Amino acid sequence: MIARLLSGLDEHEACGSPIPAHRLLHFFDRPGLLAILSGVMVALSFPNSGISFLAWIALIPLLTALEGANLRTAFRVGFTCGLTAYAVILYWINVVITYYGHLPWAASITLYLILAAWLGLFYGFATLVARAGELAGIKSAFSLPVAWVAGDLLRSFLMTGTPWAMLGHSQYRTLPLIQIADICGVFGITLLIVLANVVLYRALRAVCGAGVPYPVKSALVLLALLVATLFYGFSRLNSGEPPATRPLRVALIQGNIPQDVKWSPAFRDKTIDIYERLTREAARRGVDLVVWPESAVPFYLQDDPLRAGHIQQLARELSTNLLIGSPAHELRDGKTVYLNSAFMISPTGEITGRSDKIHLVPFGEYVPLGRYLPFVSKIVAGIGDFSPGEKAVPLSAGSTRIGTLICAEAVFPDLGRAYVNNGARILANITNDAWFGRTSAPYQHLSIVAFRAVETRTPLIRAANTGVTAIVDQNGHINTMTGLFVEGFRLGEVRPGSGSSIYLKIGDTGAWLCVLLTAGIVGLTWLKRKRLSE
Repeated sequence: MIARLLSGLDEHEACGSPIPAHRLLHFFDRPGLLAILSGVMVALSFPNSGISFLAWIALIPLLTALEGANLRTAFRVGFTCGLTAYAVILYWINVVITYYGHLPWAASITLYLILAAWLGLFYGFATLVARAGELAGIKSAFSLPVAWVAGDLLRSFLMTGTPWAMLGHSQYRTLPLIQIADICGVFGITLLIVLANVVLYRALRAVCGAGVPYPVKSALVLLALLVATLFYGFSRLNSGEPPATRPLRVALIQGNIPQDVKWSPAFRDKTIDIYERLTREAARRGVDLVVWPESAVPFYLQDDPLRAGHIQQLARELSTNLLIGSPAHELRDGKTVYLNSAFMISPTGEITGRSDKIHLVPFGEYVPLGRYLPFVSKIVAGIGDFSPGEKAVPLSAGSTRIGTLICAEAVFPDLGRAYVNNGARILANITNDAWFGRTSAPYQHLSIVAFRAVETRTPLIRAANTGVTAIVDQNGHINTMTGLFVEGFRLGEVRPGSGSSIYLKIGDTGAWLCVLLTAGIVGLTWLKRKRLSE
């Protein structure tokens, strides 16, 4: 194939004539390679590569592979694209499983590929629906964006949910574009990206003389949507601060406690000493709220009155609210259950509330179907299997209520909505990204978390045991951030949000509409095929 292309190029160069643009398309006549190319481009649009503009053209090779394909091929190339993309994006899972989970490489790679394949299925689903729709006379400019969003929504809750690295997340630094997340969440941005890919592909085919018309109607729709999106985005960015409320001076503490000693009884006092020292240093500049990360307190606060009293005394001495991560336990139906929690300590030293993690990480914090799989141990070492919290309970820091998203909870938009709808006006994400090592995962995590602020118009403060500790304002702008594996803190003023956005009211209604439309496309295709077979 390459030889034929090169010989063709040589012939045109020899005669001095220009190379017909459509000859270049001959290079792309291997659907599998095209799908892999698209997958790599998709992956490169996310952190740490972060070449975000690639997302807008990444699907063009995939669409080339889909041209004229049967349904089996359509699914296969979509799946190959998704598998490739997530194999590159999620490479860091092997660090978690082998280095911290102490599993052999064979087991790690198997689990890693299973997850990448699971996510790849939704790419295959989208391309299958789009191609089936084309065969039924439905334009791919409509069917592919709709089916893509439907697949993203389904994977966000199926099998406990994996809403990681959706196409829209790649644009987290393009602030004018992502402001529409307060209407339609990240799904609206994803839809725009997929539509743009389809329009550009159709335009390229027309330019290359493939005998197809220019996609005038779909291009006009795309242009109108982009203009409306950017107009809305710039309007939101220029609208100023939320209604007058007193800002909170916050200090976010990054202790950088090594994972191999974090739960060691011999290291408990040193851990608390590190957090106390950093807190005192930060408080010299005057703070209203100090935030320690997930499980910063490596013991049960409820069961150690001496160490708990020391931390409470620190809050009294500094006269500040102190939000800290600590495991907890309680009785439910006569049984003791263990929880991954956050406690709020008031300036008087009183523990005023506790917020429990609701969405747990499978195999990290609990074993799915554990009673039937007693031989399966958790990948992440901890203190017993955790149980989920029962409701989203904001904690009070003075007159301001804080919604605490613990670790991976922050990737689930429904939890951010729940806290803000329950009265939170600042979101706090406490996490421990040390599990990821020096990989791109902490930055991927942050790129997703930033959308919680825009969707709810609520600023988000983030304290990590190590990277990335940050402050994200209600427009998604990351005002300050730490590096990985460094000890320190970040200070900033945070003005409580308004608690008002369309997304807070309607949630993912738009994405669910895409699910219904996708079902309609599948139904129409089935009916047409049935009629043809009769």
